[in-house]
Amino acid sequence: MPKPKLIYVCNQCGYESTKWNGRCPNCGEWNTFEESTPAAVPVVGGKARTRSARDVSEAIVGIGGLNAAPDEVRYMTGLGELDRVLGGGLVKGSLVLLGGEPGIGKSTLLLQICQFLGDEHTILYVSGEESTRQIKLRADRLGVDHDNLYLLAENDCEAICDAVVKEKPEIVIIDSIQTMSIQGLSSASGSVTQVRECTNLFMRTAKSEEIPFLIVGHVNKDGAIAGPKVMEHIVDAVLYFEGQRNLSYRILRAVKNRFGSTNEIGVFEMRDCGLEEVPNPSQLMLSGRPKDVSGCSVACVMEGSRPILAEVQALVTKSSFSVPRRTADGFDYNRMYLIIAVLEKRLGFSFAGLDVYINIVGGIKLEEPAADLSVALSLYSSLRDRAVDENTIAFGEIGLGGELRAVSYAEQRVTEAERMGFERCILPAQSLRSVDTRKHSIKLIGVKNLRQAFDAIGGE
Repeated sequence: MPKPKLIYVCNQCGYESTKWNGRCPNCGEWNTFEESTPAAVPVVGGKARTRSARDVSEAIVGIGGLNAAPDEVRYMTGLGELDRVLGGGLVKGSLVLLGGEPGIGKSTLLLQICQFLGDEHTILYVSGEESTRQIKLRADRLGVDHDNLYLLAENDCEAICDAVVKEKPEIVIIDSIQTMSIQGLSSASGSVTQVRECTNLFMRTAKSEEIPFLIVGHVNKDGAIAGPKVMEHIVDAVLYFEGQRNLSYRILRAVKNRFGSTNEIGVFEMRDCGLEEVPNPSQLMLSGRPKDVSGCSVACVMEGSRPILAEVQALVTKSSFSVPRRTADGFDYNRMYLIIAVLEKRLGFSFAGLDVYINIVGGIKLEEPAADLSVALSLYSSLRDRAVDENTIAFGEIGLGGELRAVSYAEQRVTEAERMGFERCILPAQSLRSVDTRKHSIKLIGVKNLRQAFDAIGGE
């Protein structure tokens, strides 16, 4: 009997090779090739058997004859934060991938929405990791007991799809994709081939039956969803649950969404009874803010259409090492170096021999350049050991010449700052032109460069 031919598949991107490689030539990752056996092609009469083409001409429809009213193609989940990230609700026939670290709350979130969705829809919850009794125990803790929620403990992907076609539930939840397998494939569950083919099978079932699938995906040690990158191309939406397990707050972020914006975020708080929405993230991020402490300022960034206020903390202290340390948590590391270089070159400050630490309170990540000014104010405040007024907020992008560049959505940022009780707002002079000053009682200070910004907070 001939020995079966082996191929080597990269477990990061799905690249296939006839020989083992130390480094994947496609994605560049090291030691990611795994042995796999290609699926055999049935042979009849010495020739490979191919499936005859189907006549799909009758399936062609005009776009004008299709009804795409939002209230008919979307399901509300009962969690406003989740609906916001999804773009207004769960779309019929869509495939949504929910990723995150173990214990972050993925299964809890999906089980919670079953209580609301069960009022009008039938739900099939498929678990490859837990038995039905274990799911029941978790549901009792979360207060989920709807009669329209049905449980299935199964790992066979083909059997699951057959059950979906037969029973026709309105919503299907798969927990998780790494535990699913197709019997005809020789590779183990969670391998590149199994994850890719199972996702493809779920996708075909979702599209043909107009049934939305919510799929849980685990993450690897690098923080990316385990399995080939092609999995993210198959699904319609990719949502990431972010946060630290020792903190109670979670951020749901859309990385890909064919039916909505990828800039929206949802904020949740993990409690004993499950996840609860945080409708006012700014108040959450600013709770417990210290007063009259140097190195602290408040930034305003936009997450989609929502302005969020976050506290920026900086600590500049004498270093005990020959090479000073530079650390940033929640802020771009390279961006911090850029701001320090501008402060040294354009304003004459010296950070040589000083350790610099940047921290964004609350676990949020500030990726927008509008947070530059607040970081610079915090660095200046800690360097001079002079506190920034607690009722002052700042936003603006810093250029390499030390100038402040205009940012978008200035009106929404000022409105949010005023709503949160701030009395002064430092912003770029160009952005001040787009704000209707007659509508706001907050004092607006337009500045053109960093020197003017430091003078506005009482600098030397």
